Amino acid sequence: MKALNRKYGTHRGLIRLLLSHVEVGTGLASIKRPDLDAVKRLVFVCHGNICRSAFADVLARNMGMNSASFGLSTNSDKSAHKPASEAALNLGISLESHRTTALPDFKPQGGDYLLAMEVRQLRKIAKDPVLSQLPRGLLGKYAKPLAPHLHDPYKLDPDYMEVCLKRVASAVQTLS
Repeated sequence: MKALNRKYGTHRGLIRLLLSHVEVGTGLASIKRPDLDAVKRLVFVCHGNICRSAFADVLARNMGMNSASFGLSTNSDKSAHKPASEAALNLGISLESHRTTALPDFKPQGGDYLLAMEVRQLRKIAKDPVLSQLPRGLLGKYAKPLAPHLHDPYKLDPDYMEVCLKRVASAVQTLS
């Protein structure tokens, strides 16, 4: 069980990863591919904007990319989750300056490419009248190895937090 929790967060993380492969493979994942030449900003999306999307955004900016992030279920102006900040520091990234952005406070721009962590987040984006027309995909589809579901590490095994952030980092690096 410890090995499963370290690698996938929880047994639900493994199940959701397997299901995401099916949903992506069958076209049920609400992906809307971008015209890559039109992408001007990567926008990382997750539940709370305190772990995965926060790390992706800061890493992308540190790499010189134009990026933003927001959470589908959060309040604006919160700091990153302390265990995420600690794991990020171990990977050489400081989340000290990150502040959350809630969906209502997010301002889309032309050329945005929304990159969610989970298929269910893509479904929420597809139903949102402001975001539904924007191109959207799964950040984990760019990860090495492929991981279309990046399970939320919030309050899970600290070892999984690092595994998750390393997957996020590999995807961001692929996008650079």
